[in-house]
Parts: sequence; C-alpha cells; structure tokens
Amino acid sequence: MNENVINQGLFYLDWLLDHRKEFQWLVMERLGQDVANAVDLSAPRLLCIAGDFTRYDEHAVKQIARNIELIRYRRFGEDLLMLELVHVPKTSKLTGSKVIAEVKSLGSPQSTADAGQESDPYLSQRMSYRLSQSSADLRDIYDAVHHFLIALGDDVQVKELKFYTAFKRLKNFVCMEIYPQARTVTLFLKLDPTTSALESGFTRDVSDVGHFGTGDLQVTLKSMADFEKAQPLLVRAYEGG
Repeated sequence: MNENVINQGLFYLDWLLDHRKEFQWLVMERLGQDVANAVDLSAPRLLCIAGDFTRYDEHAVKQIARNIELIRYRRFGEDLLMLELVHVPKTSKLTGSKVIAEVKSLGSPQSTADAGQESDPYLSQRMSYRLSQSSADLRDIYDAVHHFLIALGDDVQVKELKFYTAFKRLKNFVCMEIYPQARTVTLFLKLDPTTSALESGFTRDVSDVGHFGTGDLQVTLKSMADFEKAQPLLVRAYEGG
C-alpha cells in the first residue's frame, strides 16, 4: 500500500548506510571493481514512488533529515505514464521546481503531440490535489474518461486549467471536474440539453446555471456504469452535436 512506501524506503536506506561494505561487495561481484570504487555513499538519495501521497507524507519528509524525494505516478491508458515530483529537498539540484511532471512512452512510438495533445498536458496543482484526495474508484473514472476522449481523434487537445480539464478541437467540447467529497466526476458537454433526454442525477441542463467548465449539458459520473452510459454523449459532443 502507498501509505507504507516512505517507511519501507527509510528501512532500505538505513540498511544501506549500515551495510556499506556489503553493498560495495555486491556491486563489485555484479559490476566489477571499477564500478564499486566509484560508488559514492556520502549523500544517498531516497526516491519514493507511489500512486499517491497525502499532505501528511509531504510534511513528514520535510521533518526528516534525509535526502528524500516523493514521486507520484499516474497511468493514462496502456501507453502513457506521468511522473510528478511531489517533494524535493532544498539541497537537491532540482530546487526551484516545485512540481515537475513528465510523460514517458511505455512501448508506444507515439509522443503526446502525436496523440493530439498539447505539448504540456500536465495537471495543475489544484487538479492534482483533488485527484490525490479522491478514492481509487473515482480516479479510475477520471482516467477512463480522459483516455476515451483523447482516443476519439488525433485532433483532440487537452488543456489542464485551475478548476477543470478541457478537451477541445477548435473549441472545448468537454470539460471535466472531479469532486472528492461528493465522490463524482462531473462533465460539461458542448451539447444542446434540449436534444437529450435528461435523467435526474445523471444529466442536467445548466445553460442558466453558473459553472467553471464550458458546455450546457452537465453529466455526473459516480460509477463506471455511468461512464459507459455517457459515452454516446461524449461522441456526440466530439462530433459537434
């Protein structure tokens, strides 16, 4: 579980510092004498990688006199992995980069630009915080919608804003928000609400209701079943209604 990754990392770090000679012998046996002699254990770094960290984790590592970095990962479909640097100690060479996000291909020759996304499709700090406070099931819904929308066409672009994620062609056709407390993913679609049969608790006409995302048809997702039911609406919004 993610809540144990820091404690586990500290255990390994303490073992390394208490068994320097054993580690160097291991390196020598595997990689040779020259590599073993080049090992510098004067300031080891501990990189903790997990699907999520809480604000308490970030506070805790700040109080520990260790060179600890926290890295959050998120998958987007089968081919993309995002790495986000959540915490870096002041002594690190990366000081000044409060949040670093990086998308790497996992076996696919397509870059994010090839997939139709903008060159910097990373989460804003506010959206990242909302995701970090959401349940795994809710994050799964968010990821499923995200992957579905960018797969609709090579012309789909993603823009991460302060309060929502926008999916657009020439203009936004879907805006997505996530609400951890309400346990919902909310979509605003660029569709005329009068052209759809509205369903209480699922779809809603918000043409006269103030909201952050653009689009007059609100779709509320609380489960993967809701996501599947919403897919035809998402395709219509992409195709222009």
